[in-house]
Amino acid sequence: MIQTQKVGYIRVSTVDQRTERQLEGIELDKVFTDKASGRDTNREQLDELLSYIRQGDTVIVHSMDRLARNLEDLRRIVQLITEKGSSVSFIKENLTFTGDDSPMANLMLNVMGAFAEFERSLIKERQREGIALAKQRGVYKGRKKALSTEDVEQLKARVAAGEAKAKIARDLGISRETLYQYLRAEA
Repeated sequence: MIQTQKVGYIRVSTVDQRTERQLEGIELDKVFTDKASGRDTNREQLDELLSYIRQGDTVIVHSMDRLARNLEDLRRIVQLITEKGSSVSFIKENLTFTGDDSPMANLMLNVMGAFAEFERSLIKERQREGIALAKQRGVYKGRKKALSTEDVEQLKARVAAGEAKAKIARDLGISRETLYQYLRAEA
């Protein structure tokens, strides 16, 4: 007999955000947690989850927007899960997809996924409007710089010394892209 598992997937957008509330109180055999933007479909823990799951397993996710930020990615990931013989359950939406879904279940996936994508678009639009208004009032200062002036000087010195940029970025707690942005700004 095949031993099936309940496998949780949690995603938060930043390392500062807390993950506990997403699947709180749900008994799981294994949990995969990503701290990455939902726009990024190359998430290490999501890839590991997709490799880990087996026939009969159930993937449990707090909500559709935790799995994907747009309908196309949501449908693709759900299909990858169900093609392995696993199912995926979304707690917030109270929906489960098995791959043998009825036309109504497929409609619900598309409708709910489209609503999640629409909601995200509205949030981004309101955020842009709020930033524009704050700039007009002169109160918007932008995001706090990731590095101090001293850190930037250290970064430049280490790059000039030939040290690997990936290691410098890790040591400073920034992404390589942020490191390159600092280098471009100083050029």
